[in-house]
Amino acid sequence: MGSCKICGAKSPLISDKIGVCLNCFRENPEEALQIAQQLLQASRIKYGMPTHPPRDPDGVLCGLCGNNCRIGEGKKGYCGLVTNIGGKLVRLGGTREKGILEWYYDPHVTNCVAAWFCPAIGTGYPKYAYKDGPEYGYYNLAVFYGSCTFSCVFCQNYQFKRLTQRLMPVVSAEELASMVHDKVSCICYFGGDPSSQMEHAIVTSKLALERAKEENRILRICFETNGNMSPGFADVAMQLVLESGGVMKFDLKFWDETLNIAMCGISNKIPLENFKRLGEKYFEKRPEVPILTASTLLIPGYVDEEEVGKIAEFIAEINPEIPYSLLAFYPCFELTDLPTTSRRQALSCLKVAKEAGLKYVRIGNVHLLS
Repeated sequence: MGSCKICGAKSPLISDKIGVCLNCFRENPEEALQIAQQLLQASRIKYGMPTHPPRDPDGVLCGLCGNNCRIGEGKKGYCGLVTNIGGKLVRLGGTREKGILEWYYDPHVTNCVAAWFCPAIGTGYPKYAYKDGPEYGYYNLAVFYGSCTFSCVFCQNYQFKRLTQRLMPVVSAEELASMVHDKVSCICYFGGDPSSQMEHAIVTSKLALERAKEENRILRICFETNGNMSPGFADVAMQLVLESGGVMKFDLKFWDETLNIAMCGISNKIPLENFKRLGEKYFEKRPEVPILTASTLLIPGYVDEEEVGKIAEFIAEINPEIPYSLLAFYPCFELTDLPTTSRRQALSCLKVAKEAGLKYVRIGNVHLLS
């Protein structure tokens, strides 16, 4: 049973670690943010990371993601992969030569957020899929990047932070592209998040696609991201996704900006702008396979029907055929004092998303529902 430090409300759906209830986030955003950010900042200090995106007036602008860090002498960017040495930015990862990541072969059909409609189950056959059905016998090259442009206190893959700390393993774009053999039908970049290492992901994709075309092989490029990348990188990545038959997967964590800052450290303005622009520009260009999808983690007590409804309305205004996944929450990383998503919450949010006008909505991770 948690309690709110502002209004005193008590509920199993209030996190003592966050210290604020959803109602106070909406009615007293400034005070709520001051309290809630203590958890996030402590989690970053633990890993030797800056508590906020640096805004040093005498620093050097990075500009490679939506955080637009201005990094002072001897300081790091928010992602931990960029530092200012002698007045010049040194990129410790995310370049063609240095990707901070781990990778593995994931047998199809994988448990990705787009698995219910992607070519790995035969959608887009024969242009984008090897089989008119599940691609058994083929693999996804899963690329787990060791850095992120967000800092979610509920991160399900928080082990990426250890890779950021160690700045290893280091894998060049050429090395990673060489791991794509004739039984690999797609590459999926996730993590962490590819938004902090987009140059590496894009170069890897181009190299791998060139070889696939020479050998007349199918190779789809997919991104699973918070969307907090520079608009330029987002467009280049989307073009690769479009041409290859892949899917761009945005994790739209919150609609309310205060909630996003409190629990992820960063505003959601850039991700929402990127999603809207990419949806309007690209979604209708490839009808065979949906090129863009969104997902939202149903955090009990904090992602309710109102949050989901507003996100769903936003998506539907772009295109009502964009698929949307509602994912069950499991207590993880710093946010361990909340229950898993209830079946009632999931079904209620599903109903709201459909009423907002979306044609394709599903509940994911159903095995976690309580």
